[in-house]
Amino acid sequence: MAEKEMSFWDHLEVLRWSLIRVAVALLLVFVAVFLLLPNIFDSFILGPSSSDFFVYKWMSPIFSADFKVDIININVTTPFFTHMKVSFWMALLLIFPYLLFEVWLFVAPALYPKEKKGVKTAFLGVGFLFYLGCAVAYLLVFPLTFRFLSSYQISQGMISQISLDSYMSTFLSIIFVMGLVFEIPVLAALLSRLGVLNRPILKKYRRHAIVLLLILSAIITPTGDPFTLVVVFLPIYLLYEFSILIVR
Repeated sequence: MAEKEMSFWDHLEVLRWSLIRVAVALLLVFVAVFLLLPNIFDSFILGPSSSDFFVYKWMSPIFSADFKVDIININVTTPFFTHMKVSFWMALLLIFPYLLFEVWLFVAPALYPKEKKGVKTAFLGVGFLFYLGCAVAYLLVFPLTFRFLSSYQISQGMISQISLDSYMSTFLSIIFVMGLVFEIPVLAALLSRLGVLNRPILKKYRRHAIVLLLILSAIITPTGDPFTLVVVFLPIYLLYEFSILIVR
């Protein structure tokens, strides 16, 4: 017997239960992260504010060993809301593969067997590149940016003290924006399948793309200094070159 075609309301019901499962998973992981965060906040979140951070130790020939920036709080409610905000974003980061899985369960019935293989590969690529972008941001972009800017002085008598709000907003924005920016190859592959992009086009307009990527890097960059711009631009440009290799 042929499978009964689902109505609009049937699809809506499936979507509703998918959203409920994602919300429950997010809530459970949020509670777990909220309870565990005080044990890892200093070493993981605030790690780049001290020379004890493992990335700085790897780059010890480049950076001096003496580095410490005081993260201060000037608002009575900031610690609690920071705890809530960081727990939420970390929980969202952790359940991202499950979120993709739920999306896959929702769209898979509407695909032909040949299409399922390509879409499944795209989902795997989205998850991998997102985490790769977050890792690059945490291990390279944010530490280098933060150390350079916090160490920069125009007066010998200046003492660097960064507010918790400023630190966290910069930290979270760089991590998640870089995760999203690393989806450029997946977007290029999708546009290639749709016939919008191909390899000759990407090669022909490489110079134009460099200008656009510089503008994108300037938007992503939390500050306007050239150093941060270059640190953000280089990974994005390498993604563009990688996109040339994978498109048809």
